[in-house]
Amino acid sequence: MFRLYTAIWRVSAGRQIILILLSLAVAALAAAPLEFQRDIVNHLTSDSIEVDRLLLLGAGMMGVILLSLTLKWVLGYRSGTLGEDIIRLIRGRLLARSIDLSEEGQDLRSGTMTTAVSAEAEELGKFAGGAFSDPVVQIGTLISVIGYISSTQPGLGLIALSMIVPQIIIVLASQRKVNIFVAERVRILRSATDRLTHEDIEAASRAIEKQFDEIFETRRKMFIWKLSAKFLLSIINGAGTVGILMLGGWLVLQGKTDVGTVVAAISGLGRIQGPTAFLIAFYRQVSANRIKYELMLELFGDHPERYRIRT
Repeated sequence: MFRLYTAIWRVSAGRQIILILLSLAVAALAAAPLEFQRDIVNHLTSDSIEVDRLLLLGAGMMGVILLSLTLKWVLGYRSGTLGEDIIRLIRGRLLARSIDLSEEGQDLRSGTMTTAVSAEAEELGKFAGGAFSDPVVQIGTLISVIGYISSTQPGLGLIALSMIVPQIIIVLASQRKVNIFVAERVRILRSATDRLTHEDIEAASRAIEKQFDEIFETRRKMFIWKLSAKFLLSIINGAGTVGILMLGGWLVLQGKTDVGTVVAAISGLGRIQGPTAFLIAFYRQVSANRIKYELMLELFGDHPERYRIRT
């Protein structure tokens, strides 16, 4: 993983810094709507309701939402264009490598190169665009929202925090197995495309069909691991929602908190489920792209530095 991130930072450090700063701004605003929501609910359940104050709170909440969405738009645009730039650079280096192999009279694995240029470069480039900013904004959102919930009611914040730890353990355990399947699938696919371009298709059809079956079986095993992990994570999320409702309801009945705080905590729980799910998917993406990056380095032979991507 370190090698992959080092390579990404080397070719896009300046633009990544801008994306990180935008991500921090988005994360800082994550909990602001929850405070407005809490104030609005408490105001509506109070003895005296002032329309002017209600409108002011609504306008403030909408303003924060619009600012956050604007920052997200800019962040998405800049990370997307950066990813496309890196895709172009990777493809250029692969093309240079293909030309060098051809000039040296070496066996050009055109099927492997085709797969690398079309699919693998696309996936690596898209990942590189948000490699730093995506986890920053999601982790920042988690910290912001959980910190807000904990500041209003520590017990509810503890429930929200306790949901994340077991999810991390489950993902780490399942992803190790998935990584093996990812590497196996890429190697089989490269081998199949090499056969399609170098061998007589009719003669090699039986062997190629067998490799297609192997790819299917590999993906089937990946689905089992991924869906089983997702099932367990959904159970944890459901238990967290019920826990906050039960504890929050009890605290309201005891007069130790207000309805607005419980409502904000439930909304906050929904907000942290999104970043948590994203970070889980992102970790899987990092693991898969690390393997693809290492496999791509194999295409550059003994001198990968000669084809180092520069901006």
